[in-house]
Amino acid sequence: MRISDITRLAWDQIKRRKVVTGLCMAGLSIGCAAIIVALSIGDSAQSYADREVNRNFKMDEITVRPNEGIPGQGGGSGAGNSANKFDPGRLTRQKVEIIQKLNHVTAAAPFQEVGYFQMLTVDNKISDAQIIGTDLSLLTKYGNEFKQGGPSDTLGGVILNYGATLGLIDSETQKNLYEKMNGTYDPKVMEQYDSLSRLPSDMYQQQIQLQAPDMASQTGKMLTSSQMRVIGTLALPSGMDENMAMYDKKIYVSLETAEQLSEELKLNANNGTDSSGNSKTGVFNSAIVKVDSVDNIAQVEKLVQKLTLQTSTNLFQKEQLAETFSMFKKVALGIGVFILIIASISIIVAMTMSTHQRRRQIGIMKVLGANMGQIRNMFITEAALLGLLGGLLGIGFSYLIVSGINKLVGTGGGFGGGEALVIYIPLSTLPVGIAFAVMTGIISGIYPAISASRTNALTAIKRD
Repeated sequence: MRISDITRLAWDQIKRRKVVTGLCMAGLSIGCAAIIVALSIGDSAQSYADREVNRNFKMDEITVRPNEGIPGQGGGSGAGNSANKFDPGRLTRQKVEIIQKLNHVTAAAPFQEVGYFQMLTVDNKISDAQIIGTDLSLLTKYGNEFKQGGPSDTLGGVILNYGATLGLIDSETQKNLYEKMNGTYDPKVMEQYDSLSRLPSDMYQQQIQLQAPDMASQTGKMLTSSQMRVIGTLALPSGMDENMAMYDKKIYVSLETAEQLSEELKLNANNGTDSSGNSKTGVFNSAIVKVDSVDNIAQVEKLVQKLTLQTSTNLFQKEQLAETFSMFKKVALGIGVFILIIASISIIVAMTMSTHQRRRQIGIMKVLGANMGQIRNMFITEAALLGLLGGLLGIGFSYLIVSGINKLVGTGGGFGGGEALVIYIPLSTLPVGIAFAVMTGIISGIYPAISASRTNALTAIKRD
């Protein structure tokens, strides 16, 4: 018999035994759907977690700091000015320029952490913010988008991130709120404070000053910077809501403006000179390196470390996630395989019973010239077709299940204002599910096929 004849005979038997076929397909389809859904949830959750981690932890960035554990030439810190002048662990402008030229580096800029200060507007509104000195022209390279204005080399120009434009309250109102909150809990006062903390202000082209306490003064004197102008404001980062932005207040200034602030607010003792009095112009306490792909982070990090600098990344977050989802996939796959094993038992029982019921047909086929191999192939083909039909039905079930899960998950929204988790079925999982179902059918049909091929033709015809 030809393969087409064997396939036709197997298909006729499947159509004739509708109840048995339905029961076998149900078990196979459930197992197939379980495998597809499990793999889909694993892939979707991992992809979602990667995006959220990259959004919150900047997986494609390397934070670079001075390597203070490297002694200067000629000894430690007590070796004098010449030792500190050639300190190999410093993060200098020259090293930043070298990093900018490395392969896979899309941006490298110093992010000089000047400190936290009080911002004072011309209409006497105040807010606390972190001042960071950097190359303002590279801000967009780090995922920032300008809402108003843009970078400029003007001395005294500042750029506010979205959080720095929120919660600007006049000093008198702030003082009254703090007095009311200092004591018994009043939900109305807390609601008022929370509402004012989210209130945005149009700060573009506004003049501001920064205030900081004079550490050398015993009377708590406040130092005030010269007037600075807001030359740009940044938009709310994608995936971040105002609840998170209100706690992230940053003011970006040029490196020249940062040096001016250090002098005006008497920060040189901490940021402008080292312990031996050497000028630290062109020396930074922090820099951020943007890499074109997370896959190249480790390679670039090793090159940066060769410049005797300390580096830190969030790759460990990705590794932990990979381990977690790998374990989840294995467990889910095991559940699906277990269901398929249960389904295979039903196929073995059903086809074994079918063998006994079809002894006369098998006997006649043998009398007409069918050999053992052809009989065996017919039963295995029948089992394979059952697996294929069960797999196709399982694909339909999996899409219905995933659709239901997405409706449930979608109502909860995303984490921290981010996008909601959406389960999708990768096309690569469909062949896997069908392959498991077909293989289960074939393996389950081997014993009944061998049993059927060994049926004695004359005995089968005489009995029936």
